[in-house]
This record gives sequence, structure tokens and C-alpha cells, in this order.
Amino acid sequence: MNTSPHILICDDDPVVHQSLSLYLDAEKFAHASAYDGEQALAMAAQHNFDLMVLDLMMPRLSGIEVCRTLRKTSRLPVIMLTARGEEIDRILGLELGADDYIVKPFSPREVISRIKAVLRRTMDADALPEEQLTTLTFGNLEIQPERYLVKLNGESVACTPREVELLHLLAGNPGRVFDREQILSRIWGYDFFGDTRTVDTHIKRLRQKLATEAPCGWEIVTVYGVGYKFEVDI
Repeated sequence: MNTSPHILICDDDPVVHQSLSLYLDAEKFAHASAYDGEQALAMAAQHNFDLMVLDLMMPRLSGIEVCRTLRKTSRLPVIMLTARGEEIDRILGLELGADDYIVKPFSPREVISRIKAVLRRTMDADALPEEQLTTLTFGNLEIQPERYLVKLNGESVACTPREVELLHLLAGNPGRVFDREQILSRIWGYDFFGDTRTVDTHIKRLRQKLATEAPCGWEIVTVYGVGYKFEVDI
């Protein structure tokens, strides 16, 4: 990463801010703090952050509500924190577009490691020369995976990093059927193995974002009982 990332820490516990701030300072990462959900959304709208660390149980607006609102217009990477370890919370956070999920109590070193991993996917592409960038084009759809950019009819579509990775996986292999477990393994990694509902939710959201009134020569097809494929009309 060539520039110092700017991280927004959203948690109502001052101890979380203090501990993460020490480690972010050591990495020379810029950071700011929000202590409730409304403040988190306001700050995200006013400043150009590179990643949000978001607690699930926030006052005024919950982390779930913050993430849901954010994803309507932004693909800002989100790492969600929660004191609860139930599977349903993890699945809900991922379905709403969180890029990673950490259960409290956590090691600040682990959070920094996860932050770096997410940022590597979203920031390093900016330093690539134009000739090294990949562009997939299917009629009115354009996918630039290194830049995590999707365009439909020439207009940028606000997709999360996971959504771009999922679309690139399917569109980069036209006609190939991927089952849900394969998609989970390739996009989310072994930590999320078995949460197949997450795949279905991401596919549903991609279809909504890429919906067009007229036929466009491509579509994300459900192969019932198996998984999904990206179909292109020849």
C-alpha cells in the first residue's frame, strides 16, 4: 500500500478504541472514532475512509442497521465485531455485506491482521499500471477485478468487494457451474465453509444491482440442486 490507510473505528466501548488505536498508530494507519451508529454513518459520508471496523451492538443504530444503510450506496470494506458468537449473527453480518467478522474478545493483533488482508484486496490495485489491469466485458457489463469496479451501461455499480469477487469468479468462467461449497471456499475461505445461505444472498443482491429491463446477452443462472453459473448468449 503506497498511502496510509484511513480506518474508522465504530464501537461504544472506549477500551476498544484505545487498544485498536495503539496498534493502528504502530502501523502508521490514520484512524478516527465513532461511538454510535448514527455518528458512524455521518462520518462515513463526510470522509474518505478505506475501511470501517464496526461493532454489531451499537447504540442509536445497530451495526446491522449501519451496514444495511451503508451498502445502499457504498462499497466501503467493513469488518464487523460482536460479543456474540452465534452462527446466525455471523451469517447476518456477511449477508448484509460485511467483508470479515471477528468475535469478541479479540486480540488487537488479529484485528490489524484482518484489516491488512481486506485492504490488500481493495487498495493495491490502485498502484497497478493500466496494462496490468484485467477487464471483462459482456455487452453492457464491465468488470475490473483489480480495481473492484463493476460498471453497467457505463455507470459504476456500488458492489462490495465480496460481490465483485463472486461476480468475477462466475463471469471469468462463462458456462462453468460452481456449487455453493466451491464458491464459499474460493471467495470466503474455509472459515465460512458450510454457510451456503451467504452465497444465495450475495447472488440475490448481485442480480438486483445488475437488473436491466432489456435482454443484455448474459445472466447469472441458477442450476437447481447444484449452484450457479454465468451464461453468455452467443
